[in-house]
Amino acid sequence: MYSQKSKELKDKIFQSSDFSIILLPLHPRKGVYTMIIVNVKENESIDKALKRFKKKFDKTGAVRELRARQAFTKPSVKRRDEIIRAAYRQRLQNEIMK
Repeated sequence: MYSQKSKELKDKIFQSSDFSIILLPLHPRKGVYTMIIVNVKENESIDKALKRFKKKFDKTGAVRELRARQAFTKPSVKRRDEIIRAAYRQRLQNEIMK
């Protein structure tokens, strides 16, 4: 299920002196599992560590990808949406420049 490298990394982290939060797997892509590792420092609350984990998780885009894969979107619709988003961003940039 997990690659040998993932197991070795997991073992190294658990042998270290500081405590770490490791959650496996994040989302599989062609048999490759990604890990999110959050080192918890001394006297740090679990809430702060959890907040850092959530931020890292959001950056991976796993939830966005899952939602996008729920339904098929035609390529023409994707292109149209990209054009609309680009025009919106351009309009915002033009307003900032003024």
